Amino acid sequence: MLCFAGGFCLYRGGYSEASMNVPNRLTISRFVLTIAFLAVIFARPRYYETIALALFSVAGLTDYFDGEIARRDHLITNFGILMDPLVDKIMVCSAFIAFVGCGWTEAWMVVIIVARELAITGLRLLAASKNLVLAAERFGKHKTISQIVAIISLLVLHSYQDWGWVGRLFSANIIWGPWVEWFARLSLWVAVILTFTSGVIYLWRNRGLYLADL
Repeated sequence: MLCFAGGFCLYRGGYSEASMNVPNRLTISRFVLTIAFLAVIFARPRYYETIALALFSVAGLTDYFDGEIARRDHLITNFGILMDPLVDKIMVCSAFIAFVGCGWTEAWMVVIIVARELAITGLRLLAASKNLVLAAERFGKHKTISQIVAIISLLVLHSYQDWGWVGRLFSANIIWGPWVEWFARLSLWVAVILTFTSGVIYLWRNRGLYLADL
């Protein structure tokens, strides 16, 4: 039997996930939820916006709990360090790209978000080629939170009218009209700005990795 840091154990006849810790299980479940979220968005069954909102909200919660549990119980592994931010990127980029297809957001905003995530992923791969592992920084976590809030806000904006009397709470006029409309727009702008800024900071702090190969 051969076991890896991520919790996979290889046997003569295959592998077992019996020893995989809880944070890594949550990371994998977030990937599965992302696939289900996209399937609902593209299939567009009745109330698909609400179903997609529920799936993405649960996925967002797993992102919070896997980090909290890993730090609390000292279950930080190389698998988690690599896969947690990678699955976050897949989840967020998939959602924003799907929203462009739905006509819910501008393509240029999504280009900035996806380009930043691809650039940081490339940097991580470069670090891995040099036997280095770049952990997610706190600023990057704030960026991820802002992205999740923006996505959930957009999903609420396009689903609350199906919620009956509960939905009326989101249509209340505050300052510039229904608060859910301007809040969704504001959260999207915050996510784009934080995504761009955190990417620049991350590339600058780790510039030695790629400048050495120029």
